[in-house]
Amino acid sequence: MSIPKEPRQLMINLMYLVLTAMLALSASAEIFNAFFKLDKGNIKSGQIVTSSNGEIKKIIDKQADTYKTDENKAYKQKADQVISMANDFNQYIEDLRNRLIEESGGVDEETNLPVGYKDQSVPTRILVGMDPSDDSEGMKLKAKIDEVRAQLLGLVDEKDRASFESALPLKTEPIPEKTEKKNWADYNFYQMPVAAVLPMLSKFQVDAKSSATALLNYFLNKVKGETIVMDKYNVVAKAPKGYLLEGQKYTAEIFLSAYSSQVKNMTIKVDGKSLPVKDGKAQFSETAGRIGTHKHTVAITLTNPLTGKAETTKGEFAYEVGQKSVAVAADKMNVFYVGVDNPVTVSAAGIETSKLKVSAPGLGIKKTGKSSYVVHPTRPMKEAYIIVTGGDKPVKKKFRVKKIPDPVPMMGTGPTARGGRIGSGTMKAQPGIRAELVGFDFDARCKIQGYEFTYQKKRQDPVPIIVKGERFSPQAKRMVMAAKPGDVYYFDKIKARCPGDKAGRPIGSMVFKIK
Repeated sequence: MSIPKEPRQLMINLMYLVLTAMLALSASAEIFNAFFKLDKGNIKSGQIVTSSNGEIKKIIDKQADTYKTDENKAYKQKADQVISMANDFNQYIEDLRNRLIEESGGVDEETNLPVGYKDQSVPTRILVGMDPSDDSEGMKLKAKIDEVRAQLLGLVDEKDRASFESALPLKTEPIPEKTEKKNWADYNFYQMPVAAVLPMLSKFQVDAKSSATALLNYFLNKVKGETIVMDKYNVVAKAPKGYLLEGQKYTAEIFLSAYSSQVKNMTIKVDGKSLPVKDGKAQFSETAGRIGTHKHTVAITLTNPLTGKAETTKGEFAYEVGQKSVAVAADKMNVFYVGVDNPVTVSAAGIETSKLKVSAPGLGIKKTGKSSYVVHPTRPMKEAYIIVTGGDKPVKKKFRVKKIPDPVPMMGTGPTARGGRIGSGTMKAQPGIRAELVGFDFDARCKIQGYEFTYQKKRQDPVPIIVKGERFSPQAKRMVMAAKPGDVYYFDKIKARCPGDKAGRPIGSMVFKIK
């Protein structure tokens, strides 16, 4: 090409060359941007597939654990292998990606993109080699892909293996016969920029995870059960007798009963009469007639929806009808406590509630419901009674009346609430101390009346003061805020007053050392 002699023509040619170069640069930027978008899309798709695989794996585990057979156990173990292989392969590719990015200049902190995304020498050197050979990282990648694919296919039952040959996307395509390239790595990665290689690698990651999905779905279809899943439980007490006289021994078999709330193909019959079934259960009721034992036979027929087989289970239950009776039971225990409401239930079999009269001499009793009462004693008593009349004969129930047990002094929460080594920040955050009724079932609260509070700085004499109430006084608060490692705080002569107490009671002491 000759150089034009006229300045004007020379200027036009130069402008043409510049314009062509600008268009080439613009197209190049658009292409690299497409590579970045493709790589991000692959990574996002891989995350979605990973999440989906996790959910499928949970279902496989649940099915296999519910229907415990050797076959299901084997499929569950194979599912574990698939997840492990997919994770290992994903990490292998991730390490290769990171190596390419690092050796091409790392990641730009502003754009979060590889600095050397246009670099062609790094992928060629790492994946192909300066003289293409089977020892390059690219050929090792091909071998890894072929190995994982073979291992995945090996987990499929032999009779189903052929159908999976085309179902697994993780594979390497052979290079064309008419090519000057020496091997698979040379064909795919030679003189390829980093930006183009990254989406190729992330696609292999997605292919591995998608292949895992295919196998997990296959295993899920294989894991099946032969019985109905029991999803509800009841505690059952089966006793030979439903009624006892005074002095007789009561025995019962106690066990956990499981049933299915979803079953739709079950019939329950009592003495040959069908009962309506709801949520896997039926309710039997009848009006008690003559005095004595009443026995009934039960037949439950269940058709397995998986096998179509119907099975009938038979059994018996009985109850006994007796004379009218009255029972008094404390809702907490056979002890009443001073200063709190002690709930009591009075039951009367065969007697109208309105005809019952309940009294508690010296205790004070109040009716709160149809058969519920509250006893509120004001002083301890060795013996106290609740008397119920209105039945065939009066019923007298004996109780003891005691003070509320001593509360436990505490400060803060956790294992050091009763004392021990605590941080200075923890100490400074405390507003005061409290009295806790540990293991006491009643709704009651004891209040701290006062205590002797002593602050001893490290290697100095102790400084005692008296604090009234639960919260720290201003002086005590200043001592608390001065807490430093090695300081010790003593809480002595702690007194608390509980409901029903006429005066405060001593409840012990605590010691806290600042660590």
